[in-house]
Amino acid sequence: MPFQRYGIYFTPAPGSLASFGARWLGWDIASGEFFEPLGTEEATKTPRKYGFHGTIKAPFRLADGQTPEALSKALETFCARQATIKLDGLKLAQLGSFLALVPDGDADDLRSLASETVKSFEGFRAPLTEAELAKRRAKGLSAIEDALLLKWGYPHVMDKFRFHMTLSGRLQKPLRDEVTETLEKHLDEIALSPFTIDALSLVGEAKDGFFHLMQRYPLGK
Repeated sequence: MPFQRYGIYFTPAPGSLASFGARWLGWDIASGEFFEPLGTEEATKTPRKYGFHGTIKAPFRLADGQTPEALSKALETFCARQATIKLDGLKLAQLGSFLALVPDGDADDLRSLASETVKSFEGFRAPLTEAELAKRRAKGLSAIEDALLLKWGYPHVMDKFRFHMTLSGRLQKPLRDEVTETLEKHLDEIALSPFTIDALSLVGEAKDGFFHLMQRYPLGK
């Protein structure tokens, strides 16, 4: 399948968390299947196409002269040199007006891995177009975030990186409270503590905007 953009995500291995994330959003990034979402349509419509994931290097167009095969091989080699990341756990949190799973406790090692990933794969990223820059800036960026956008193609990297696995779009009260309560009930049945980041995933964006898992590479050091 041809893809228009590529990204480097964390996607959970097959199991209870991956299954829940796919069913909650209504899209399985690994199998390419749609579901009737466990979450409401209003809550899950925005994040659905991205699949259940945590962004490590945000989606980008390939630079001239680069190929998906070269990107895949480079990521495999990179992952083999990295250590797994052990977190105290994941917890449900409100970020602005949306809901996500975030690290519980120290996440410095994960931030370091994300920063190293962003740097290591810059050679594969095509420069942002003026339209892409304008789209990012329309959401409102600080001076630091704008500088990061210009340098790395995404504003939420390096010191501005915060790992999260999105579970909703922007929600207003009281719907946000209702969705939070529903999520807490589902997540109580899933073991989230401790939690290990054990692989990075190469994903591709199809022409319809939905992301697909291409390959999941274990962290091997």
